[in-house]
Amino acid sequence: MSFFSIFYPRTGARRGAPLAAALALRAPAPSPRRPPPWRRLSLLGAAAVLAGCASVSPDGLRSDVAALTAGRTGGVDAALPGTNPAARAQAQQAIAGWLAQPLTQDTAVRIALLNNPGLQERLAALGVADAERVQALTLPNPHLTLGRFANGHEREIERSLSFGLLDLITLPWRSARQAERLHLATLQAAQDVVTLAADTRRAWLRAVAAEQVAATHERMVEAAEAGAELAQRMVRAGNWSRLQQAREQAVLHQARAQLARARLTAATEREQLHHRLGVWGESAQYPLAQQLPPLPTSAWSADDLEATALRERLDVQAARRQLDTLAQRQGWSRAGAVWGNVGVAYSRNTATERASGHRDVQRGWELELPLPLFDWGGAARSRSQAEVEQASAQLQDTAVRARSEVRAAWHTYRTALDLARQQQTEVLPLRQFITEETTLRYNGMLASVWELLAQARASTQAVADAINAQRDFWLADTDLQLALTGTSPGALQGLSPGATAPSTSQGH
Repeated sequence: MSFFSIFYPRTGARRGAPLAAALALRAPAPSPRRPPPWRRLSLLGAAAVLAGCASVSPDGLRSDVAALTAGRTGGVDAALPGTNPAARAQAQQAIAGWLAQPLTQDTAVRIALLNNPGLQERLAALGVADAERVQALTLPNPHLTLGRFANGHEREIERSLSFGLLDLITLPWRSARQAERLHLATLQAAQDVVTLAADTRRAWLRAVAAEQVAATHERMVEAAEAGAELAQRMVRAGNWSRLQQAREQAVLHQARAQLARARLTAATEREQLHHRLGVWGESAQYPLAQQLPPLPTSAWSADDLEATALRERLDVQAARRQLDTLAQRQGWSRAGAVWGNVGVAYSRNTATERASGHRDVQRGWELELPLPLFDWGGAARSRSQAEVEQASAQLQDTAVRARSEVRAAWHTYRTALDLARQQQTEVLPLRQFITEETTLRYNGMLASVWELLAQARASTQAVADAINAQRDFWLADTDLQLALTGTSPGALQGLSPGATAPSTSQGH
């Protein structure tokens, strides 16, 4: 390893110490006067100043991540978990207060960003990367060597202080490189934050919608039970056949099976929400909001969607930053491979004979250079070029994917909004009209009770379909916001097919 060493002999040094260097430039031997102290400590002072420029972020770079995610978490000014015990205790107290009330969508995002263990692990890893950056930029501790040698004619006391030269020379370049690496890690952590916020919103939407759908299936079961009970009485009175009764019992069994699946879905989606929130036990007994948010009055415009995604998305910014970093390093790759082990040394050797007191002083500089006989840096240059080409292709792929994802997300968003509005403004009013007309016909003895019960089940199923359509819209809205300003939403949320109304029997 190349090094820079300074020798401070007290009474003498070994005679004839070799200068092991490829090139040696020797200065004429001056007088044995000791150099002034400030010259001895100047290099150490400069190293200390440079090493002190790097310091670990006090909050583990959480403020940098929060700045990158501002405006990308669905309009929620969500804070990230602190690193000190007082901040964590305050966050837990706030979470307990939020969980005591019906959980809204924005509150769920706030709790997840403060309490999700996976995000805490990712932020802690970012703090580890920051500490590693500081460690890489900190100069190695100098080595102090003390030696005492004696023979029949001479006595030697040797002191040497040495430290790495390349670490000092390359400090500005290493500082810039580590800063770029840390910025890329911060961008990745910001993507994790916005992804968790979007996943929490999806989990909340599915959990609330699943509980609403389960409630509608409970009403369907009540209507099917009333029909089965009435059919049993009709058979006892001799007015119905066993076949007609079996049809009503089949409807009841189907309704109960749908209710069981709806309750299972509600429990599963709630557990997914628990996972995002990082809660368990008594903390998981929080109440949920009763309804999904209403549909918006206006829709997102399709103008400048691709330009916004290319400008705002964090994964596109990370890919662009990676390409810029590798392009800047490309010019130094070959020089670093060839001239990476340059050594400089300064020595002052003094030998004193005991008998005559004669002192022999030798001073000189050594410059050690590698000879590029075998490695001319061609492989390093080829690797650097390949890395730049790889980063360029990755940036292009990320940009193409961003364009495609934002277009697909907008089409899904627009279709989901149209379907949800159709369910609420056309299908539900139509079902309500049919129910009212069937009730009037039943009161006028123009329709049977079986028609009334069948229509009640169909109306309840229409309500469940409207809830699912409203949920699908908000899922598509979450995907669109993530695709516009955050990162890749992954597999876009497809529109769930409308549930088929259960087969009904009207009796004969």
